[in-house]
This record gives sequence, C-alpha cells and structure tokens, in this order.
Amino acid sequence: MAGKDVKFGIAMRNFTAYPQLPDAGALIDYGVKMEELGFESVWVWDHILLGVDPHFPIIESLTLLTAVAARTEKIKLGTGVLVLPLRNPLVLAKQLSSIDLISGGRLLVGMASGWYKREFDAVGVPFEKRGNLMDQNIEIITRLWTEDMVRAEYGQYNLRNSVMYPKPVQKPRPPILIGGYVDRVLKRAGEKGDGWLTYFYTPESFTKSWAKVLRFAEDAGRDPSALESTNQLPIMVGSSRAEVEGPMNEWLNTEWDYADWSDSTANSAIMGTADECVEQLQAHIDTGVNRLIFVPYKYEMEQVEILAKEIVPRLKGL
Repeated sequence: MAGKDVKFGIAMRNFTAYPQLPDAGALIDYGVKMEELGFESVWVWDHILLGVDPHFPIIESLTLLTAVAARTEKIKLGTGVLVLPLRNPLVLAKQLSSIDLISGGRLLVGMASGWYKREFDAVGVPFEKRGNLMDQNIEIITRLWTEDMVRAEYGQYNLRNSVMYPKPVQKPRPPILIGGYVDRVLKRAGEKGDGWLTYFYTPESFTKSWAKVLRFAEDAGRDPSALESTNQLPIMVGSSRAEVEGPMNEWLNTEWDYADWSDSTANSAIMGTADECVEQLQAHIDTGVNRLIFVPYKYEMEQVEILAKEIVPRLKGL
C-alpha cells in the first residue's frame, strides 16, 4: 500500500535541554526551509514552563508560528499540542483566528488538557479541573469562531453579546486535533474534535486507540470517515541500525517523557538504513493513519534532508 494519500509533517525544536537555548531566528529559518523541502506541515511544541533541574527552555508556540506564517506561503502550521486549559479561551480564540488570517488559512490546532501540574500551579489554573476546562474552552472557542454573536456564561467568562471578528479563514473553523491517550480523551476526539493527534505510538497501539476514536464518533452520530489521525514519530536514518541505535536511544531517554498511563514509548522510534526506515514507516501507513509527523534525531539538517529527499518520495511511491 503506497502512502500517496498520507501527509508528512515535521516537528520544530522550539524547546531544548538547558544549557542550550532555542534560537528564534534559526527556528523561523527552519520553518522556511521545511516549506522549501516540501513538507506538508511544520509543528511546534507547547509549554509555558517545563522542568526544573534540568529545565527545558521553550519559545512560545503561537508567537513562533506567527513568525513562520509571515515568512511562508504554503506549509501548514500546527501545534503539537497546545495545552488548552492554561489559556484564556477568548484571548486564545482571537490569537488563533489571527494566525489563520495571517497564514491565509494554514493553521492546524492540536490541543490537549496537559499533564504537568507544576506548570498549572504557576499559571494559576486548577490542575484537577483541566479536563472540564478543556471541554469548556473548546466550546467557547468554536462558538466565537462560528457564531455572529455569543450570549452565554461559562463560569467566570460572561459572554454578554460577545462578537468576535474577523473570523478564521478556514470554515467552519481551523481543524482541531485532540491530543492525549486515555479513553476520556479519545471520546473527546471522536465527539468534539476533527481528529486525534498522538505521540510516539507503535502501529499496534495506534490502531487500538484510533478504533476507539472512530467508535466514539459513530456513537455520537458523527461520520467517522471525516476525522483525521496524526502520529508523531522519532526517526534517525544511518548506514545501519547498529550505527544509529545508541545515539538515538540516548536522545530519546534524556530529552523526552513518556506518560505511564499511555502507550507512548521510545520503542516507536524509526531507526536504521533508508530501506529499514521505509519498511517501518510503511507499517504505520498500513494502519490508515492520515498524517505522520517526523521528529528527526536532534533536528539535524542532514537528517531532515534525508527524510525530504529519500524517505518521503519512496513512501509516496514517487
């Protein structure tokens, strides 16, 4: 089965491990380069605070996407994923709508309820209410984007004849992909989102959870075929698997976290020769996934160019 209908995006390194700091100018140039290389989309990570010792410096996701939007013309711009409950939903609706306008309708909004309690405490948002806040904020944002005037009260948010214009370019709204692992999240994706976005899942784990999303959508009276699935995968291409396995595993176990309550795992990593990587990625394509987002080893440009020039064309059958 060819991957001609699968979309291939790439992640951006807007967070680093201290003492290294992300370079804003270099990241914007990276976004431009990803468009030149033909990737369908470029994705930023999202946190306000991350880690203590070591901590992970991070450039704010929406600010960075806005800058990339201004320098590009075709590549889609994604959040993978935005921690929705941390943000005021009215302000966020305006920010996201503006990015969609600036980009000419290229925004993809991956969003999740979050996992890092210290971050919630610092921002002043109750961590234990994050799921309810997630549902509430999706509704507020969607209504502001799609209704001429919103009259409603949501807790502290008194939307008294609230009018938000201009609306996003994309109709009825920019795509919302729900990120997360547990059944409540999968249900949210099926019932309220435009799809599901996951992180470091093997083909087997992806298939199991995606089937749940589709079932939840069908139970809610929605068309499951209208939903879109996305999986983020780490990858390193080399002259042999033996050559890349050591450095790749070290990177995956020092800069990345894997939730104990999920199927997210370093074992999802795509590693080896170009032939081996194509074979491993084909197993993902065979699940029916709609989009794969590459997380290249340390975001090295050599790795990125191999993906663009050797791996993606073969997956598309070009």
